[in-house]
Amino acid sequence: MAHEAAGIERVVATQAALALLDEIRADHGPVLFHQSGGCCDGSSPMCYPAGDFRLGEGDILLGEVGGAPVYIGRAQGEAWAHTQLILDVVAGRGGMFSLDNGREKRFLTRGRVFTDAERDWLRTHA
Repeated sequence: MAHEAAGIERVVATQAALALLDEIRADHGPVLFHQSGGCCDGSSPMCYPAGDFRLGEGDILLGEVGGAPVYIGRAQGEAWAHTQLILDVVAGRGGMFSLDNGREKRFLTRGRVFTDAERDWLRTHA
């Protein structure tokens, strides 16, 4: 969930990530992101056409970036609850099934630990 009123969001994106997102949407239409934390995913969120990815009961909506929903596996979301995820872009190939694959740049998730005040606000407003 995005907490824009308080300026606290669980997920944000860099300008580079928003630019790549726009490029991908121009080719594929609406998309979503999923951060699963599996052994092959690591810090690479997967970008899928919005209607092509089936969410599981263990997936939670973390927020939105550039109008695209960002989901995370519940266990990883709980492990990263103290961290704001930052969607960024680096050189390289995306995940095999991710829409950033083949563009010679890929999405990467970075993290920023919430301050005590931010964590307190999120605990009471989640």
